[in-house]
Amino acid sequence: MSAPAVEITGLVKRFGSTTAVDGLDLRMPRGSLLALLGPNGAGKTTTVEVCEGFQRPDAGSVRVLGLDPVADGARLRARIGVMPQGGGAYPGVRAAEMLGLVAACAASPLDTGWLLDVLGLAKVRRTPFKRLSGGQQQRLSLACAIVGRPELVFLDEPTAGMDPQARRLVWDLLRALRADGVSVLLTTHLMEEAEALADRVVIVDNGRVIADGAPTELTAEHSEQAQLRFRARPGLDTGLLSAALPEGYLVREPTPGTYRVAGKVDPQVVSAVTSWCAQHGVLAEELHVGRRDLEEVFLELTGRTLRA
Repeated sequence: MSAPAVEITGLVKRFGSTTAVDGLDLRMPRGSLLALLGPNGAGKTTTVEVCEGFQRPDAGSVRVLGLDPVADGARLRARIGVMPQGGGAYPGVRAAEMLGLVAACAASPLDTGWLLDVLGLAKVRRTPFKRLSGGQQQRLSLACAIVGRPELVFLDEPTAGMDPQARRLVWDLLRALRADGVSVLLTTHLMEEAEALADRVVIVDNGRVIADGAPTELTAEHSEQAQLRFRARPGLDTGLLSAALPEGYLVREPTPGTYRVAGKVDPQVVSAVTSWCAQHGVLAEELHVGRRDLEEVFLELTGRTLRA
C-alpha cells in the first residue's frame, strides 16, 4: 500500500521567539487535491516549505511520498513539483528557454511546446520573463512545476494575477492532473478556487489546524440555518434594511454590492427584503437562500480583522 502523499504529525517550527507552526497534524491521500487555507501569518507557507525540504522542523514528523524531505531531499526532489509565488526566474531568460531548462533536468518530461500551448504561452515563448504579465509569469511557473511529470505538486497561490479566462484554464489543468493521479497541495486566498477544486480543505491559524473536511462538509457544519444573499448596487443603507426586518435580523455588505441577511430565513423575511428593495428603487439580483459559502466559514473561524 502506497504511503500518503503528505503525512505530518505534531509539526513544530520556530523562528527565534516566534512559533510559526505549533503541533500541526495533516494527512493527504494520494491522487487528491488539498487546499491549505489560512490568514497571513497562520503558518501555511512554513508548513509547505517544510514539506518541500526548504525548512527543517524543530519537532514532529513529516513524510512526503513516504520520504523525509530533509534526509531524502535528493530522492524526493525528482518526484515533486514546486510552484513558488512570484516565479523565481532570472529576469532575462525567455519563456521557452526557462521551461526547456527545467525539462532537461527531468527523466521523462512533458513536451514543452505542448505545455506552452496548453497554458496559452506559445505566442510569448521568446519573451523575456521580466516582460511577461503577472498572470503569464504564474502560468510559466506552473508549467515548470509540472513539466517533469511529478507525483505531487505544491502550488502557492497558483492563479494570483490571472484574469478570469486564464484562471479557468489553470483550474481545468489542475483537474486533469488530479484525474491522472497526481496529488496537488495548493495554498490560495481565493475561497472560490478552493471550493471549485479541492477534495479537502484544511484551515490553519496560529500554526494549528482549526478545520478539516470537504468544502461541502465545512459549509454544512458551520451553517445551522439557511442564509439569504443577494446582489444590488453598492452602499445600500443596511441599517434601514435591518430595521425593516423582524427583531434580531442583521444585514451586512461583506463586499461592495453583495448583501447577506443573518437570521432564520422564512418566506416572510424574503418578502420583507424584496419589498424594501422595491420601495427604495433597488433591483435585488441573484437572490439566493442556502448555506453559507466557504468564505463566510473562513471568516467565522479566523476572524475578520486584517492581518499584516
